[in-house]
Amino acid sequence: MVHHGVVCFLLNFRVYGSYFTIKIKKELRVQNLEELYKKNLKLETRWASPENPKALKGKGGRSNGGRKGCPCLGFMPGDSYVMAEENEGVSGTIRRIWVTISDRTPEVLRSIRLDFYWDRKDKPSFSVPFGDFFGQPLGRAVPFDSALFSNPEGRSFNCFIPMPFRNGMKVVITNESGIPVMLYYDIDYTVGDTHGDDTLYFHAHYRREERTTLAKDYQLLPRIKGAGRFLGVNTGIIVNEKEYNGTWWGEGEVKIYLDGDRDYPTLCGTGTEDYIGTAWDLDKPYSTPYQGSPLVDFENNQFGFYRFHVPDPVFFREDILVTMQQIGFCSFKLRDQLTQGETSIYKAAAGTPEFDLPNLAEVPPYLERVDDMSSCAYFYLDSPASGLPELDSLEKRTARLLKTETITAFSQIPPDMIVEYAGFLKKNLEENS
Repeated sequence: MVHHGVVCFLLNFRVYGSYFTIKIKKELRVQNLEELYKKNLKLETRWASPENPKALKGKGGRSNGGRKGCPCLGFMPGDSYVMAEENEGVSGTIRRIWVTISDRTPEVLRSIRLDFYWDRKDKPSFSVPFGDFFGQPLGRAVPFDSALFSNPEGRSFNCFIPMPFRNGMKVVITNESGIPVMLYYDIDYTVGDTHGDDTLYFHAHYRREERTTLAKDYQLLPRIKGAGRFLGVNTGIIVNEKEYNGTWWGEGEVKIYLDGDRDYPTLCGTGTEDYIGTAWDLDKPYSTPYQGSPLVDFENNQFGFYRFHVPDPVFFREDILVTMQQIGFCSFKLRDQLTQGETSIYKAAAGTPEFDLPNLAEVPPYLERVDDMSSCAYFYLDSPASGLPELDSLEKRTARLLKTETITAFSQIPPDMIVEYAGFLKKNLEENS
């Protein structure tokens, strides 16, 4: 009977293949479905939470007599918490991270810092701003759903990237903002995983240039040495409206320099919107498993987009560098400005010459641009340390962000009451420590 049941499922899967393929990819994140019904006596499951950050066996949910006494933490300015930790000698894999915070303004999402430590190293393997890591560039919390990250309704942050560790791990979160918030989270992982020599370490790298350099490609991932896999990137742009008058900014090609490439890359795309799976400009927000643009804000000239190389892996053996050009389209509107002498623009061509004012009909009408670019790149590497620069200062991360009204689940509660609730939670924790 069991055998017939399995055959029936496979037949239905083939008949309705397109539907089930989409459903499985979205809900099960392209897992091997056979693993769902296989017994596993080797691995142990752990959930780290505010009440049980070391995910100790039999130590969850004890506060308030087991009646939801500490589901969150009061996360005051300057606070730093260990969200999850495993001791030296323990191997495992982080498999899911879920977080929500009470204040989700751009300032807060860029001010909260995450530090990941692999194999009990003294320094973080990588440090990233909270929002950018979870696929929310420019501190803009918007709904989207991808294979690696999601924010279903714009108020929670999910990560499904597997993160192996061989010799312990630690995840730390720090509130570098001046705003008290409530912090809820789960970090779900297994221990007992056996990782061979071919197992890589997960890394993420954030960077920003408030004003990119004319005709110099923005580095999504600066050159790193080693063997690994480039997993993808999410990118934010604050468009330079003043100099380019709302013209299209996304003609730049993504270039991936592999294993000794210097002057020219091995991998080169055809344009920014092409790289993220769409074409002919951006009209509205969208998200798919491996590519999307959840943030499309023409009013504030802000855009956010991502691409994940899961079905199309990008491997490297010696080194890798990933860049994106800042090239735009010289529209007729901008050409009219040029004839009035209001600005100067430069061709996307060798030597970066100025456009010829009497001959603005030349083709192709591509121009070099200067915009505010930021990104968070994701990759696996054969070392727990990447050698990349440390995280930017708080001042640099939060400059020129959109000023919005407080987006908070506690908007009706005064800040002093949040502080008071934080004290109540801390007391519950201490009583059950």
